[in-house]
Amino acid sequence: MGDELRPYRIDFPQADLNDLHARLDRTRWPDELPDVGWAYGVPLGYLRELVAYWRHEYDWRAAEAELNQWPQFTTTIDGATVHFAHLRSPEPDAIPLLMTHGWPGSFAEFTRVAARLTDPRAHGGDPADAFHLVLPSIPGFTLSGPTRETGWEYHRVAAAFAELMARLGYERYGVQGGDWGAAISRELGRIHPDNVVGVHLNLLPASSATAEPTPDELAALEPAERERTLASWQRQQAWLKEKQGYADLQSTRPQTLAYALTDSPVGQLAWIIEKFKEWTDSRDRPEDAIGRDHLLTNVMLYWLTGTAGSSARIYYERAHAPYWGNPPAPSITPTALAVFPRDNFIPLRHIADRTNNIVQWTEYDRGGHFAAMEQPDLLIADIRTFFRLPGMRAGRVALDSED
Repeated sequence: MGDELRPYRIDFPQADLNDLHARLDRTRWPDELPDVGWAYGVPLGYLRELVAYWRHEYDWRAAEAELNQWPQFTTTIDGATVHFAHLRSPEPDAIPLLMTHGWPGSFAEFTRVAARLTDPRAHGGDPADAFHLVLPSIPGFTLSGPTRETGWEYHRVAAAFAELMARLGYERYGVQGGDWGAAISRELGRIHPDNVVGVHLNLLPASSATAEPTPDELAALEPAERERTLASWQRQQAWLKEKQGYADLQSTRPQTLAYALTDSPVGQLAWIIEKFKEWTDSRDRPEDAIGRDHLLTNVMLYWLTGTAGSSARIYYERAHAPYWGNPPAPSITPTALAVFPRDNFIPLRHIADRTNNIVQWTEYDRGGHFAAMEQPDLLIADIRTFFRLPGMRAGRVALDSED
């Protein structure tokens, strides 16, 4: 197949939807302790309600049609199928921008930001802020899955996405991402600083407190950063105690997990929906932050492609890669971080500056891990501000700004 870009259209057989409905009708429900809320996992009453909505009201064909409004393609890179949407802006001098999702997300994360980023003129914005968008699915995830061999950790994904941008004819471009998309985007900027004009992130890997700060370390910091460092360490400890389990399992035995999630749609739903509750700026349920249909569309992309196990393998591959446990290699590419308060970790500027060329750092008062779905307006504005910096279109950014 070589370097061929093959047009792609999402069109799952009706038999797959009929099978899903039959499985939902036959769900074998577990028991539940009384009055424990979300402490033990997804509450039974909530999940029953959500499954009933999924079975009887959610319309996959409507979601499929909406996603198919985007021109989509597949290509083969390094032996893996890479699916992507390619949205060309009507503005000829738009900046190419590669936006990458994470786990348990998908390229559908970007449905609330894509139109305004590609065509700001049509949405009351400045046409100078336009982007040509490339929205790939990570190899092993949803429409880019499953992968067929070991070794697909995020460095390899970054190399594959660099090749994708080259095949599309983009010599200079920006990158953006959160979660795994942040790790991939940062790595892409690190290994290809001559091609990547800027890295915009809504999560910065390895920038929070992972060891208890010493009195000497705290004394060297300004009061605000000192307070933030203590909060970062406390959140890290809470994460390890209550929220790390899914990552440990996916980093060690993703295949065992895959049998349950590939066989049970309710199991797949619960595994994903818990993260949307815990990682979003929500109160009682994830729908407080993200619309129910949007959540289910994301789950459907995993279910219909059978990629629960394949997507989890990126955790295993990273944990068993030679670089695991080492500090991140420095990146010289201009980098922006949009900090949303309900994300999993609290990033620290004094740590981030050690290995990143931070030229824009913005902290918001609302929002969580899934920025494009939760706070599209804030994310769009932050991306536009970053790529307006002097020199972005020429591939060189003025580095005299610290904010």
